[in-house]
Amino acid sequence: MYIIIVGAGNIGTPLIEIATRGGNEVVVIERDTEKAEEAASTFDCLVLNDDATEKQTLSDAGADRADALISTTDKDATNIMVCLLAKELQIPNIVSVVHNPEHMGIYRRIGVNTMENPQRLIAEYLYRAVKRPSIVDYMRVGDEAEVFEIAVDENAPLAGQTIQEAASEGYLGAGMLIVAIERDGTGDPITPRGNTVIEAGDLLTVYSAEGATPEVTDVFGHYEDH
Repeated sequence: MYIIIVGAGNIGTPLIEIATRGGNEVVVIERDTEKAEEAASTFDCLVLNDDATEKQTLSDAGADRADALISTTDKDATNIMVCLLAKELQIPNIVSVVHNPEHMGIYRRIGVNTMENPQRLIAEYLYRAVKRPSIVDYMRVGDEAEVFEIAVDENAPLAGQTIQEAASEGYLGAGMLIVAIERDGTGDPITPRGNTVIEAGDLLTVYSAEGATPEVTDVFGHYEDH
C-alpha cells in the first residue's frame, strides 16, 4: 500500500514504524523540523517537512496514487482540515485520530474513519486492569457491547458444561456469545459449537451486548466487586 501519514509525534511515530515494517510505501508529512528530521533518519520512508493543511503538500506527497491517509496530529482542527483536503483529492481510505469526542460528528459527516483519543483508551485499559483483573483483553463495540478474553476458573458455574447446556441453564444470556476457545495454551483457537464442552482453564473470547459487567463475568468464576 501507498500510505500518507500526517504527524510524526507520539501516535504517528509508532505508526510509521509499523507501516514501514509491513513493507508499505510510506510518505510522512511533519511540520516540526526536528520531528521530521528524526523520522527521516530513523525510518525507510520519504518525509516532507511541510504543512499538511496545504493542498499542494498533499499533492507533493503523492495523493493522486495514495491508497490511504492517516492523520495523527494532536489538534482536531488540523486533522479535520487534512481529511477534508484528502477527500477532495479522492484518497480512497482516510483515517484520523479524534481527541475531543464532541468532534466525532464532524468526521462522520465528511465520511472519515476515526479512532478515539489513544491516551484515553490507554487510561481505560489501565483502569480496567486494576478494577477487573480477570479480563485479559477487551474491545468496546458501540456504547455498551464488548468483546473480551477471560479464563474459566475451576469453580466457574459453567465449567464442565457444553455451550448449549450453559445457555439452557441461563449462564450465557441472549446477549452473550462465545466466539473462540483457546485450550492448553496452544494458541490454536477452537471454534465453539453447541456440543463443545467448556473446561476449566480455557481462555474464552466472549461477546457481551451489555459489556463485561461483574454479573457477566461471575459465570466464569471471577467474583469481583459489583
